[in-house]
Formats: sequence, structure tokens, C-alpha cells
Amino acid sequence: MTDLVASLTPLDASTRVSVTDQVFDVLHAQVLSLALPPGAKLSEAEVSRQLGVSRQPVRDAFFRLSQLGFLVIQPQRATTVSKIHVQDVRRARFIRTAIEVEVMRLAAARFSADDFAAIEANMEAQAVAVSSGDRSTFHRLDDAFHQLICARAGVDFVWDAIRENKAHTDRVRFLSLAEGSQRAYDDHVRILAALKAGDAAASVAAMRQHLGTIETIIEQLRAENHSWFSGDEE
Repeated sequence: MTDLVASLTPLDASTRVSVTDQVFDVLHAQVLSLALPPGAKLSEAEVSRQLGVSRQPVRDAFFRLSQLGFLVIQPQRATTVSKIHVQDVRRARFIRTAIEVEVMRLAAARFSADDFAAIEANMEAQAVAVSSGDRSTFHRLDDAFHQLICARAGVDFVWDAIRENKAHTDRVRFLSLAEGSQRAYDDHVRILAALKAGDAAASVAAMRQHLGTIETIIEQLRAENHSWFSGDEE
């Protein structure tokens, strides 16, 4: 059992959010931020004790996390945080790029002043997060930026497909934000500028370059944190 879970605090019983959802959110945040790194062991009993809940919602949260590929649950053995599978990251990046490239074509043709105002508000919040070094907030706003583009382009439904696949890339993205938040923000600035110009080709190129940066950073991150990555593609 990793002692990182000892940092968990009891849940707020007054909230209307279900206990399972609260447990899921807490653990998801710790896995995503790498407070619970790949290979860390988790115990239903210990997590339920730390959070002050019964074991059933913890078990349900574990299952949901395993469905996303974040936990490995093995009967009669410790549940562990999964390693980062490089091939899964690359597949997810390919799928996401294919979708968002088409979204950019739609956005360049459809966006109105109201659409740009909504995205600019998100960009202002991103700038604050970058300047304050708040990786967690920037990561959330980064997702919101992409989801806003989908929604404002009239294809909000595609975000469900993106979200299903991006879990494989989220930990790599978060790890890269230690030094790459400004770079990601600058990419967003270029994407927005291309959209404002109504230039579909430039918008597509900017988005493709933005999503492709994960290919250039994954090997560096893997070299620095080798034990966190799987070698299934070697």
C-alpha cells in the first residue's frame, strides 16, 4: 500500500455529489497529477478508511478507473496504478487528431463573434493559470478550450469520443506541463488566431502541430521517468 494515499482527507458528506463520484474524482485527480504514480499500490480498505466511506463506493470507483486504463485490478493481488503505455498514447493522439482536424474545418467556417468571445474568456483564464504555475487548473482549462471549440462548431458530441481516448494521454500531458504550459498556451493563441482569420488550412495546421507535440516530448519524459512507462512496444 502506497503511503501517498495517507494524504487523502475525509469526503464532504454535505455535498449532493454521490459518494462514488467523489471517490472517483479524488483518485482520478491523484492519478492524473501523478501524486499516485504508475506502479503505486492501492487498497480498498485503506482508501475507504482515509476517505471515511464504506468499501463499496471505493470498489466502484476503482472499477471506473480501471475502465479508463488507470488502474490494474487483479483478484487476490494488490490493485496498482497502471503504467503509461506508449502505444496507447500514440493511438489516442492519432484518433484525437483525426477528429479535431475536422472540427477545425467546421469552426473556421462557422464561428461568430459570440463564439470567439467564449473562447477568449477561456484563454484569459489560461493565461492566469500559466503565470501562477497552476498546472491542475491549466490542464482543466486546456480541456475546456478544446471542448468549447467542438461545442461552438456544433459538434459537441465528438467530445465524448475524444474523452474516451484521451485518458491515455492525460498523464503524459500533465507531466509535460511542468515546463510546457506556456508552449501549450502559445499553441492555443495560434489556433485562435487562425480561426479568427477564417483560414481553415491554417487552423488545421495549428491544431495538428499542437496535438503532435506529444510525440516530441514522450521520449524525453520516458527517459526521465523510465519506470512509469511500459515497454510493450519494444
